Amino acid sequence: MSEYFIGVDSGTQSTKAIIIDGKNGKILASASVAYGLISGLPTGAKEQHPKTWVKAMEEAIKKALAAGKIKAAAVKGIGVSGQQHGFVPLDEKGNVIRPAKLWCDTSTSAQAESLLTRLGGLEKTVALTGNGIPAGFTASKIAWLKQYEPQNFDKLHTVLLPHDYLNFHLTGNRRMEAGDASGTGFFDVKTRRWSGPVINAIDPFLAEKLPQVSPSDQPSGELKHDVAKRLGLNAGVVVSSGGGDNMMAAIGTGNTKVGVVTASLGTSGTIFAHSSRPVVDPLGEVAGFCDSTGGWLPLICTMNVTVATELFKKAWKWDNERLTGEAAKIPAGADGLVLLPYFEGERTPNLPAASGVYFGINSHNFTHAHMARATLEGVAFGLNYGLDRLKDLGVRPKQIRLTGGGSKNPLWRQILADVFETEVIGLATAEGAAYGAAIQAKWNYAVASGGRVRLQQITDAFVKTDAGTRALPNKKNLRLYKAMQLFHDRLSAANAKIFNEHALLRQIR
Repeated sequence: MSEYFIGVDSGTQSTKAIIIDGKNGKILASASVAYGLISGLPTGAKEQHPKTWVKAMEEAIKKALAAGKIKAAAVKGIGVSGQQHGFVPLDEKGNVIRPAKLWCDTSTSAQAESLLTRLGGLEKTVALTGNGIPAGFTASKIAWLKQYEPQNFDKLHTVLLPHDYLNFHLTGNRRMEAGDASGTGFFDVKTRRWSGPVINAIDPFLAEKLPQVSPSDQPSGELKHDVAKRLGLNAGVVVSSGGGDNMMAAIGTGNTKVGVVTASLGTSGTIFAHSSRPVVDPLGEVAGFCDSTGGWLPLICTMNVTVATELFKKAWKWDNERLTGEAAKIPAGADGLVLLPYFEGERTPNLPAASGVYFGINSHNFTHAHMARATLEGVAFGLNYGLDRLKDLGVRPKQIRLTGGGSKNPLWRQILADVFETEVIGLATAEGAAYGAAIQAKWNYAVASGGRVRLQQITDAFVKTDAGTRALPNKKNLRLYKAMQLFHDRLSAANAKIFNEHALLRQIR
């Protein structure tokens, strides 16, 4: 009998659902539902109501089931991937108290800085948990609620992350798993336990509001009868532990063994690797996450990847083909034109007040084509800054697998191979996190059914690369790009103070 598994990826802009065949990993159907952020909020505040995710998830699943003509009895498991770091506050009855503050919400920067100060600074905080506490992490959002909405904080009974809330909706169980938990700021990635000192710095009673942390190979629960009826499925379908979008993308790209590195080229960019031991960065630039396989997932995040290319295309009314064609006319290095692509501030390096800079403009390179080339290269240098930090901490990439919209650009793939000095290749499927969620659902179902199967066995069998997208480093460009990387890093560091001054200047009316 056929066994099918549903993977859900609940993101900032949309929710996607896919259905895979449990025998070979083939994607049988998919559907997505788009939505936006809550409008009219103060500067820096980015929020969504969890009911938006629930509605989109159920609609996407039903559409995928219909598109694939899938019989209810054949669906054995559901896995959910969710945007990391978001804060979903529930009251005692399980009702959402207020809209969720998201990963990209920077309105809690002051609370993040205050927590670091109370904990003795970044170095001591990293020693406690393996991570710092940037504004994007959940810890600062809880502190913000306590400070600015005490009436809502008093109602707080359970802290959940976005994917946890969707699992709660599906199963009725309030649980968390280590991968997503490690992005809260108060989870010790070395011991896989909540960090008492950080929790107490936020609120001494916070510990009792945190859910149980379950192993990644154990299901979150089974699908509730009422939800199953709405979706047209049978009750009792296994709902896997799920995880954050990066953890699920690691599974979906086969990043479950040492040597494979994933670079996700979306609005923001992430680079992450599988590790069999905790990887802790004393500088706090590399996030020392756990993964959703039982291992660890050292990760860097940049805020500006397709942000840069989309802004460029919008300004000149270009499409992707025009961008690539014009950039390809210009030699590597863009004749000295360099972009610091910090259009949305930056997280790695930690420059939240930064803005974009085209540096080195002269009468020769002041052209659209040069700017197009510099844009692609500037994003590559920004990503490589993080990859260099991963290398400093012992990560040795043998192959970098690309996912996300930016991975479809052949020129960009070659630039990345040259800058990374490593082979890069795309995936046969672009589903990433949703695919990883479906694979994890199969794994959890197999374990719950008494089987002895390692997740790597499944990913090795299911996840395929696309040989036609392979790009090898071009030796003639390596020396130039290495020099430009050093210059790019120095230019970023030299402008740190100026960025802060410019941020104040922009506030003058």
